[in-house]
Amino acid sequence: MDSKTPIHISHSSSLGNSLEFEQHLPLKDRLKSFKSTHFEPDEFVTAKCHAMTEKEVKNLCSYLLELKRASAEEMRKSVYANYSAFIRTSKEITDLEGQLLSMRNLLSTQAALVHGLSEGVLVDSMSASQDDYDDEDTSDENRPLSETEKWFAEFLDTLEVLLAERRVNEAMAALDEGERTVYKAVDKRTITRAAFLSFQTTINGQRQRLVDQIAETMLQPSIGADELRSAVVALKKLGDGSRAHTLLLRSHCQKLQSNMKNLNSSTTSYGGAYITTLSQILFRFIAQAASDSLAVFSEDHAYTSELVTWAVKQTEAYALLLKRHVLASAAAAGSLSVAAECVHICLGHCSLLEARGLCLSPVLLRLFRPFVEQALSCNLRRIEQSSCALAVADDWFLLHPTIGTRPLGSASSLPSLSANQPKLSSSAYRFNAMVQELLEDVAPLETLQLDGPALEGVLQVFNSYVNLLIHALPGAVESEEEVPIIVSMAETEAQQMALLANASLLADELLPRAAMKLLPFQQGQTNRSMPEMTPRRSSDKQSRVPDPGREWKRRLQRSVEQLRDSFCRLHALDLIFTEDGDTRLNAQMYTCMDESVEPEWFPSPILQELFAKLTRMANIATDMFVGRERFATILLMRLTETVILWLSEDQNFWAEIEEGPRPLGPLGLQQFYLDMQFVLLFASQGRYLSRHLHQVIKNIIARAIEAVHATGIDPYSVLPEDDWFAEVAQIAIKMLIGKASFSNVEEDGLSPTYSMSGKSPSIHSHGSETNLAHHYREQ
Repeated sequence: MDSKTPIHISHSSSLGNSLEFEQHLPLKDRLKSFKSTHFEPDEFVTAKCHAMTEKEVKNLCSYLLELKRASAEEMRKSVYANYSAFIRTSKEITDLEGQLLSMRNLLSTQAALVHGLSEGVLVDSMSASQDDYDDEDTSDENRPLSETEKWFAEFLDTLEVLLAERRVNEAMAALDEGERTVYKAVDKRTITRAAFLSFQTTINGQRQRLVDQIAETMLQPSIGADELRSAVVALKKLGDGSRAHTLLLRSHCQKLQSNMKNLNSSTTSYGGAYITTLSQILFRFIAQAASDSLAVFSEDHAYTSELVTWAVKQTEAYALLLKRHVLASAAAAGSLSVAAECVHICLGHCSLLEARGLCLSPVLLRLFRPFVEQALSCNLRRIEQSSCALAVADDWFLLHPTIGTRPLGSASSLPSLSANQPKLSSSAYRFNAMVQELLEDVAPLETLQLDGPALEGVLQVFNSYVNLLIHALPGAVESEEEVPIIVSMAETEAQQMALLANASLLADELLPRAAMKLLPFQQGQTNRSMPEMTPRRSSDKQSRVPDPGREWKRRLQRSVEQLRDSFCRLHALDLIFTEDGDTRLNAQMYTCMDESVEPEWFPSPILQELFAKLTRMANIATDMFVGRERFATILLMRLTETVILWLSEDQNFWAEIEEGPRPLGPLGLQQFYLDMQFVLLFASQGRYLSRHLHQVIKNIIARAIEAVHATGIDPYSVLPEDDWFAEVAQIAIKMLIGKASFSNVEEDGLSPTYSMSGKSPSIHSHGSETNLAHHYREQ
């Protein structure tokens, strides 16, 4: 066979295996090949897609899309995690840029002085005769003014009028014209150096006066948006852009604070309308400031950093205001709906700024999260306290939601429309309603990532409620460190099983259904990872991917199991012990049988009571656990196992059987064998016979047979066939449920000698596969 053929055929499968392997690697390892400086997309696609089928190409595309989503999510988390450091660095960069801008202005001033000095040197370098003439004219106070000096005097008068009338544009034009005229006169050498310096100083002084006027105007509360932007442009043209941008933000800040103050003074209720109005005010002014800044200073990134820092500061002040008036009281009262509404409104308005490049939502989330968490915690505590109060008055009758508070009667008395609706007691209904309301309030807050704390909190309050149900069982034991719990007691078996119905319905259906609102991505994300995979491979992969929702359900189930174990322990102890503390299931009930005449063969009274109790519970469960029959089956199975396991582990029982003064005899062994066969039969017919229970019964029968064999008696010579035990057990079941009576049963049929008649006492027919005695003899 050609050695190349298998390699070519396995290429696509090896690629699929590599993709499946990479799915379980950490994100940073999966992105290594893309981070390389030598990464070439064309080579990557060629290497991956060479000799691939269409299905495998689709799988690769799905894998790359999933990797892209994971990478984007990782980048978003990284940005949010380091946003405070980014803002702090931006502030430092802004300060540094401001210092550099001041240095640039200082250098510009120095350059102007150098230029002035150079012009002065140029004037001084004129011919000596001309200098002598100028000096004589300068020293002569009566010398007539030159044309330039006359123009400049008129220029100053005109500029003074323009400044007094606040005609900014004309004043700026006049200043520009004055500078051009002065420099032109210098070039023509029609003015002296002293005159030039005088003119320059005067123009600079008037320019600074104009700058101060514009700055004063910008800080006026009545200034309009167009006028403010014009003033910023004018100030920037006058060479003071840094001050212009700072004053722009300060002006918007003054107006923002004024509007907020007016709103607070006119508001008496701090509800949704107040939050909406306040949010509109804040983000409208931030949007306007961003628009003005970008329109005038779009080419300078230093001003963008200053804008972001200012916007963050205003957002923090806004959040502080909401904390004081809304969130603090809502968090203290556990009003999660109010806190959720506040966050939802704020983030909705905040998202409108993202189109302008301002992402302020991380700032709000960082400031709001502690208060929302406090509200969540208070809400959970309120649910726990309310559940305690409701459990005190609960009568533990299961009701349909449409029946009100009328106690549950027979199934025939229920309206047909509500026959399939779940039934809970009053405290469980209220508990479920409070949890549903809580999860509905948390669901919209996905940006705060409260799904984990909320689900953990629901689990804790459910555990607390189950603990109340455990204490509602008679005889519940409280630890010394536990706070005493007052709860209405469930006296009857129906009431006690109602406790289990409450817990199981909440854990199996109602709470997981509500939790799906917080875990919508689990199943969908798993299914989207590799959509073209075969069903077997998809199921194998899903089994390897951890599912938080499934683990959460398991933890709910563990709480229900604690209640179920307490229920089984209560009823097992009621059967085994008397009110005085004596043991009813003891060795004497078997060892003393050989001292009397041959008894009437019937299961022991305690096992009859066990059968009657299980039968009653099965009938109650038929109505309580509609659609959840598996839970009822497991309950009956666990109760039966609890009684039989106690028997198998009771050291006093077996010590007396094996080493006591009255050893177990043939009749006691037959009775013990009959009792165990009776348990096997009714558990099997009731469909709650577990493998574990079957094995335990086999083990204790074998132990009893061994105890008889140790006395020197052949146990198999005294045991009837299994058919006899099965027949007696079946007759007992019929009689206990009222389908037969002693008068319907032949007396000889209940005698073990009847089944052994005509046969050697030491030889039995063991043709049946279920013959336990034959099984133990072979052992």
